[in-house]
Amino acid sequence: MERLTISIEDQLAKQFDDFIRARGYSNRSEAMRDLIRERLENERLENWDEGHCVATLSYIYNHHESELASRITSVQHDHHDLTLSSMHVHMDHDNCLEVVILRGSIQSVRTFANLVMAARGVRHGKLHMVPVEITQQQHATSPVPHTHSNPIT
Repeated sequence: MERLTISIEDQLAKQFDDFIRARGYSNRSEAMRDLIRERLENERLENWDEGHCVATLSYIYNHHESELASRITSVQHDHHDLTLSSMHVHMDHDNCLEVVILRGSIQSVRTFANLVMAARGVRHGKLHMVPVEITQQQHATSPVPHTHSNPIT
């Protein structure tokens, strides 16, 4: 592990310490590592169309919207290779929350998310991606090959 030393203004250090306390970090180093990871992930995802990611797509929609649920289901079936899991929650009489866990190319995951979030009646959509390196593994204890998704940061 490398040691980095930084100097910052007193006011910024106070704000950072307030941030650390509010988030429950035990020290500045761990908070700084998380901030650096987050920034690096954002840079990669904003500027790359290559590579792979794991992602969560969450969105809220009104299930009374004409055929919206079936349109969303069709989009999910058209991209079934990306979906690892999904969860559906009835929030109230009108609104549903869905969370879909995805794995695939950054470009494919973005395309899927945009199709879902742009559907009329979907609101509060949010995509969170983490860049990963995808490898196929086969262990001696299991003859079935499977996929590993190793976070890049």
